[in-house]
Amino acid sequence: MTGPRPAGGPLDGLRVLELAGIGPSAHAAMILADLGADVVRVQRPGELGEPPNHIHRGRRIVEADLKSPAGAECALRLIERADLLVEGFRPGVAERLGVGPEVALARNPALVYARVTGWGQDGPRAGQAGHDINFLAPTGILHAMGRADDRPIPPLNVVAGFGGGSMFLVAGVLAALWERGRSGRGQVVDVAAAEGAMLLAQQSWSMRPSGQWSDERGANLVDGSCPFWDTYECADGGYMAVGAFESQFYARLLAALELEPAALPGQYDKPRWPELRAAIARRFALRTRSQWTDLFADVDACVTPVLSFAEAATEPQFVARDAIGTIDGVLQPLPAPRFSRTPPARPGPLARSAVSAQQVWAGPTEFSPAPTTTKGHP
Repeated sequence: MTGPRPAGGPLDGLRVLELAGIGPSAHAAMILADLGADVVRVQRPGELGEPPNHIHRGRRIVEADLKSPAGAECALRLIERADLLVEGFRPGVAERLGVGPEVALARNPALVYARVTGWGQDGPRAGQAGHDINFLAPTGILHAMGRADDRPIPPLNVVAGFGGGSMFLVAGVLAALWERGRSGRGQVVDVAAAEGAMLLAQQSWSMRPSGQWSDERGANLVDGSCPFWDTYECADGGYMAVGAFESQFYARLLAALELEPAALPGQYDKPRWPELRAAIARRFALRTRSQWTDLFADVDACVTPVLSFAEAATEPQFVARDAIGTIDGVLQPLPAPRFSRTPPARPGPLARSAVSAQQVWAGPTEFSPAPTTTKGHP
């Protein structure tokens, strides 16, 4: 991708400068590019030869060494013409490189300067290194994951870094851009992955005061402790996922499994849940995952097959909505969500060569705020 991305998408025309990083900042820039933004990634010379990472799809690449005065000045010239900057350095790094928010906003007062870290820009942990598991550990979420008689089980690194980090960055910058439409002024968006992850768990926090949520691992409805919110092994070693909370779904689950309710413990008879789980497990073990998938296809009981990444590409729901496709020879999820009037273009292949900064964005941004109105009058 050596020229501007194809027009289309609700963010068409938005100029985004990404200071190359890994994880949440790169993922957030991908989401913005997926939705139509023109994202330019500034990265060190020579990085194009590294193994391809398709989180970097949809970008143009400018090579510049930010540790050199010339590289920093190159980035600042791009900042002058950008709507939004995204970076994921540790606190203080951008400032030391000469591209921190104070300098950037002096060059472009309308710039939205978005930065994402694990802990945020201040506080006692701000300077500490970490990864998804570290950012998740102090939030209470990791403590709640796993069986009652086992250690906490780390999830894939999607909860804190990407869920709490990149997706909250996207939400934050869209909010800042909306506000800029009234004020005409940019600002700094400080995203902490740990704080975003905690907010993802708001439902659990809200249940604690009433006693509906326990800090004891393996004692809550949605942590795998109850038999009707769990996974079950099938005859072929595959698994089915069961989420039959509501009474109507639970009744349909038992009917499909040919289990007689009168011969079982009550759905919420918690002391007898091991007995209920064993009865359900025995039934699932009688058929293959494919057989159960076919059976539950027409039974509205909140039961679905557990698929691998490779198998997800053939899931009829995703096939029908073209949710997974091949880009640049690599199978991957396609842009989401969907838009009725401004659907984004399908992402193109990864950039194979860099462009010069002079080829990016012909001139400064021509942003002007929305007309101000007198309070109470349209």
